[in-house]
Amino acid sequence: MPKRMRAYTALAEEKYNLPIFPVLINILKGNESEIPTGYQSEFAGLQARQDYRVINLWEVDVEIAFTQSVPSLVPFVPLLKGGAEESTIQRALQILRADEQLSQLETVMAFFATFVLDSALVQQIMRWDMAILTESPWYQQILREGREQGRREERLSSIELDLEFKFGNDGLQLMSQISQISNLEQLKTIQRSIKTINTLDELRQIIEQIEIS
Repeated sequence: MPKRMRAYTALAEEKYNLPIFPVLINILKGNESEIPTGYQSEFAGLQARQDYRVINLWEVDVEIAFTQSVPSLVPFVPLLKGGAEESTIQRALQILRADEQLSQLETVMAFFATFVLDSALVQQIMRWDMAILTESPWYQQILREGREQGRREERLSSIELDLEFKFGNDGLQLMSQISQISNLEQLKTIQRSIKTINTLDELRQIIEQIEIS
């Protein structure tokens, strides 16, 4: 994602010819690893850097969605800080159902609620069949993305073990750079390379080639 943020920012600046303030919004909390706030790469003596602001929804106080008139936050209420309460979700549901345009987002909020509450309780709060949710195309898409993220985290863990086994602590220093790569095939390439290379400089060259590809 950090690499993509650099690309998206450049494309937006070119298209609109305006200053761009990039923001990365993390919806669900993953592992405990530090979330990068920028992207930096170096190749042939040239450096590229892109900083961006990071907003983690689980750190945003749920009252903001109710008191500051931010309707776009209402579907995310279950994921906000203090939002995983039945009464709070019912409060958000009332707001969605009171607005014809926002009512279409009720299914979205139901999906996010299943991450923090039992599905049976969510069904009781919403008072409709959860099959409506699980059969929707966007729900299936989010599930696929979640599974892909899980495979990525497993791959990163394997790479970390391989680096430590072969190069010790010096190898682990490359994990901050490797963890910014989101493409699974590229991560597989890095892991296979660890088994065949002899020095960390060789691995750095491979990573740099992937970053600029």
